Amino acid sequence: MTIRPIRSDDDHRAALAEIDRLWGAAPGTPEGDELDVLVTLVEKYEEQRWPIREPDWDPVDVLHYAIRELGHTQQQLAALLGSASRASEILSRKRALTVAMIHKISTAWRLPAELLVKPYKLTVTA
Repeated sequence: MTIRPIRSDDDHRAALAEIDRLWGAAPGTPEGDELDVLVTLVEKYEEQRWPIREPDWDPVDVLHYAIRELGHTQQQLAALLGSASRASEILSRKRALTVAMIHKISTAWRLPAELLVKPYKLTVTA
């Protein structure tokens, strides 16, 4: 196969077939070098063609997801945070999560703390 830029899905399929054929080639051989170059080209094409974007979820969205999909309840959140009104304020974006709250939720619900520490906007009531 002549190595050239991957510009289409057909080029992509052909490059994958060639990678499959070359798989296991010894490093430093002409086949191994061709495999390295093709893998790099395919990775670049896939990054551009099908980019992976981080979800637009903020910490409150994560909490709603945990309640809706993971079997947790607002009452459990209230118990973790010390009061039902505090849990309600968090879920309605009237109060921000603190580091202590994030630690409690992350530990109890086994949620990665990274999902809960992102900044988010609060609802302003006048």
